[in-house]
Amino acid sequence: MQFVFDSLISIVGVAVVAQYSWSLRAHFASKSVPGGTILISVMVVVTTLAFLYFQWSGEQPLLAALAGLLVMLAGLALFWAAIFASREARLRLAFDAENPDSLVMEGPYQYLRHPFYTSYLIFWAGWAVAIWSAWTLPFLAFILLVYTLAARGEERKFSNSPLGPQYEEYRRRTGFFWPRMRA
Repeated sequence: MQFVFDSLISIVGVAVVAQYSWSLRAHFASKSVPGGTILISVMVVVTTLAFLYFQWSGEQPLLAALAGLLVMLAGLALFWAAIFASREARLRLAFDAENPDSLVMEGPYQYLRHPFYTSYLIFWAGWAVAIWSAWTLPFLAFILLVYTLAARGEERKFSNSPLGPQYEEYRRRTGFFWPRMRA
């Protein structure tokens, strides 16, 4: 059973990373690839290889493997919801120097400002749970740091753009990586 779960988790992990890679060219619109996006791409490749190694080099509890797989798929579902909600907006790549020229407030954007980053974080956290190893934690911490820096930079760009006032109102009612709880 361990082999089946390791295989399934590895296939899903690589397939999700491939879909993320597809989105860089097919969904996001930037004039060039920013250095920060290159850093994220390297981080994704290194983390994928490390997680595959961890996946196959140890035994995981079946409950952790199943729960992690379900969380990975939840991250993928959020990713595709963000793709569909933003397909007309032609969003920029992470760390792009250009100011945004559109604001998406539909789909998962109704609840959180950075559903792409949230989907990535959920996916990586799910894979870490499936692996069930403390060795994944430094990778998760680095991923969280990089995506937080990217999201904060995007928020500064929104504030400095003509969309600033509209974004500020949007910011007040939505969560950063997690939906805002309303009273």
